[in-house]
Amino acid sequence: MDGYAPLTDYWASHGFVVIQPTFLDARRLGLTPDDPRRPSIWRTRVDDMKRILDHLDLAERALPGLAGRMDRDLVAAVGHSFGGQTVSMLLGARMIGDGEQGEDLSDRRIKAGILLASGGRGGADLSDLGRQITPYLDSNFAEMTTRTLVVAGDADQSPLTVRGPDWFGDPFHLSPGGEALLTLHRGEHMLGGISGYEVTETTDESPERVAVVQKVTLAYLQLALKHDSDAWASACMAVTADSEAARIEQKDPVNAKN
Repeated sequence: MDGYAPLTDYWASHGFVVIQPTFLDARRLGLTPDDPRRPSIWRTRVDDMKRILDHLDLAERALPGLAGRMDRDLVAAVGHSFGGQTVSMLLGARMIGDGEQGEDLSDRRIKAGILLASGGRGGADLSDLGRQITPYLDSNFAEMTTRTLVVAGDADQSPLTVRGPDWFGDPFHLSPGGEALLTLHRGEHMLGGISGYEVTETTDESPERVAVVQKVTLAYLQLALKHDSDAWASACMAVTADSEAARIEQKDPVNAKN
């Protein structure tokens, strides 16, 4: 509900309506490890996101002054880590089960997505720990067609995969909708501290790194939802000019005009 303020405050200050769910497995709710709902929490999260879109009237009425100012045709979804996995499924990624392609849980109301340090391909790329504690990361991106920005750190060493930090680039490289990949040099899983202003779990604290994420994600939202190519071009030029901080790769998604 109130996490990721360095990003959500920034987007809201530029005119975006930001809706933040508190999922069932949020630490503040204290769901026990043996709760019978845990094995399907990955799906519960997807359902909750769709429920929000089903009831935008409630969100609009909850904030005085918002009525009539929310464009419901311009919706993006953004997620970090496990939240990125949730968003990837809304964008079209599938969970593989028993060697078969999983159910399509995508939502066409979502026009664009941003995946922040979101896990890569499943199967043999998962470590034993990954298969044990995060079986929902057994993802396939071949059907993820919604246009997407992927953000990753090149020092994000995850125990969930037998690969290195390049694992987090899979949603870009392996999906038709992957449009851009922002790689933060020396960035670890918290990407400099995006999860909160005073969050102690950040191992690579860097206000400068967070600023890059702020500016590039905002520019991508402006591009994908408002067709502001100038904002995106400017952000890309800034990244290119400061190549010590980050690099950006781009490719054309199959549905860039959708």
